[in-house]
Amino acid sequence: MTDAPSGNMRVNPDRLWDSLMEMAKIGPGIAGGNNRQTLTDADAEGRRLFQRWAEDAGMTMQVDRLGSMFLRHEGTDPEADPVYIGSHLDTQPTGGKYDGVLGVLAGLEVVRTIRDMGVQTRRPIVVVNWTNEEGSRFAPAMLASGVFAGVIDEEFANDRRDLKGLRFGDELDRIGWRGDQPVGGRPIHAMFEYHIEQGPILEAEGKQIGVVTHGQGLRWIEVTVTGKGQHTGSTPMAMRRNAGRGMARLIELVHEIAMKHQPNAVGAVGHIEVFPNSRNVIPEKVVMTVDFRSHLLPTLLAMVEEFDARAPALCEEIGVSMTSQIVGQFDPPAFDEGLVKRVRGAAERLGYSHMDVVSGAGHDACWINKIAPTVMIMCPCVDGVSHNEAEEISPEWASAGADVLLNAVLETAEVVA
Repeated sequence: MTDAPSGNMRVNPDRLWDSLMEMAKIGPGIAGGNNRQTLTDADAEGRRLFQRWAEDAGMTMQVDRLGSMFLRHEGTDPEADPVYIGSHLDTQPTGGKYDGVLGVLAGLEVVRTIRDMGVQTRRPIVVVNWTNEEGSRFAPAMLASGVFAGVIDEEFANDRRDLKGLRFGDELDRIGWRGDQPVGGRPIHAMFEYHIEQGPILEAEGKQIGVVTHGQGLRWIEVTVTGKGQHTGSTPMAMRRNAGRGMARLIELVHEIAMKHQPNAVGAVGHIEVFPNSRNVIPEKVVMTVDFRSHLLPTLLAMVEEFDARAPALCEEIGVSMTSQIVGQFDPPAFDEGLVKRVRGAAERLGYSHMDVVSGAGHDACWINKIAPTVMIMCPCVDGVSHNEAEEISPEWASAGADVLLNAVLETAEVVA
């Protein structure tokens, strides 16, 4: 499993894969994936399993007031700032088995391997499960890490509500995972996040490792289009104020704006609610979320500006109105150059094919990057499919990225024995 603790150690691939499969039994989906949404009973069960595994590996746990779990492997210098490895255990309602989970369990595997080999590091290593990365139940995404980084207010986080009206803070208390530790203010020497790519590039290029140099910034715009609910059979076409038609116009506008900024941007409408959502009632109201992303801040801002300038007129032309508000945002992060080089070097020493990539999705690392040196490592996923129960990776892809993570973390945490 290892030749020497100096730069070419490897994890136990079977143990890592077995852990992924065992965690996937919790909160099963309906099509082979997972539904382990944040602050559900399934989330609580997954947390307990992770805690048990980590404590079996000699780690000690602290939990902060938003439920993020910090599992610590001690270094020879307990006063040294720790090296963090973090991602998330929560999933989409129709999520895969690897999104986020791979990063947390690979972090655990790093510690297990270090213990197996009898290797010590000067700096402690902390493996983190950040609460509510997905944002599918409680918007916005990356909620707890955002509070940790000082960009989201803790009270705001506790007051988020899901579609049933249930409050984040109440659900956190209900499942018993509100800790006593402050959110944020913890020393971090560096943070690593290992994640599936959630896109098709690595597989298409035949690369085992993605070295993430930048992340995409995003703006989520919640748009409400208001018309008039009327009978679909007895209302003349010329007299209709159809909010659904306004929605269709705005969806096309989002696509047009994103295409104008290729290859450096994407845009979509990913969430739509139609009211009253009846077969024979013209839509009276549509609530939808526009998602613009780019790794170039001027491009991101230009897309939002164009949408704001053109969208109201497109609605007014057909007799409906609209309002909009930003409900999620972060600027494009550039990850730490020194850590990027360290990840790239580890991949080369281990003989893994690699390429530099930009993360198309938002991740907890994007927030932590604001307060500490941060980097991401990615592995391919089949056909780029993610946020879908059909999400798939191979055991070989999983362990290759974990090997790179292990060696980059050891170099950063400073091996002493």
